[in-house]
Formats: sequence, structure tokens, C-alpha cells
Amino acid sequence: MLMKFCVTRLERQVSNMSNLEKKILNQGLRKNRVRSKISGTADRPRLSVSISNAHVSAQLIDDVKQHTIASSTTVGTKQTGTITEHSTFVGTDIAKKAKKAKVNTVVFDRNGHKYAKRLSALADAARKEGLEF
Repeated sequence: MLMKFCVTRLERQVSNMSNLEKKILNQGLRKNRVRSKISGTADRPRLSVSISNAHVSAQLIDDVKQHTIASSTTVGTKQTGTITEHSTFVGTDIAKKAKKAKVNTVVFDRNGHKYAKRLSALADAARKEGLEF
């Protein structure tokens, strides 16, 4: 009975939201669903990817120690081209930094984004450099 009440209350709240609010809510739900199933360790850290309209960034995170092992971003660099090209640059850069930190395998965290275009370009570039996931 309580579950039914919560579901109808959520439906009422969603029906009053704007499209942007619904989009943000759905992305948050997808992000939490993905994050509940994966976790990074020292042997196999989490590769967390963040993509905005202008920049791409990636981090290797050890969730046990709550420590960032390596990171790469397009912020502050003079990259030109499309966001897909930025993603390829960040993918190769994070893979090189992972090799330097003696990390070969990672768990991929897509942060609620669909695995398409920009995200797959980053993943393919990282795989091409020798990172396994």
C-alpha cells in the first residue's frame, strides 16, 4: 500500500515538471542505477567519464580509498574540433596515464549517459592504447 502511494505521488510530481527537469531527473536515476552496481578498487579502478557541451573529462577512481589515481580533461587545453575528437584525445590521454600508474584494467562508469558517439569514441581510444574494460 505504501509503495502504491509513493508511486502515485511521484507520478504527480513528474507530471508537474518541465521537460528539462524530467531530463535531469531521468539522468540522475540512470546514474544512480549504474553506480549502485559498480565500484572501483586499487586493482581495478573506476573510469568515470563526464561529458558537457564544451568539455570532456575522465578520472580513474579508487572507491575503497576514495582516491583519484589519474585524471584527464580538455579544460585548459587548446583542443580544436568536435566533442568526439575531444573524447578521443581524453581517452588516449587517460590510458597513457593509467599505464604510467600501472593500471591495466578498469570498470567503466558512463555516468548515466548513453553509450554512443562521444562516449564510445573515448572508450575505443582508451582500448586502442591498451586499457582493458
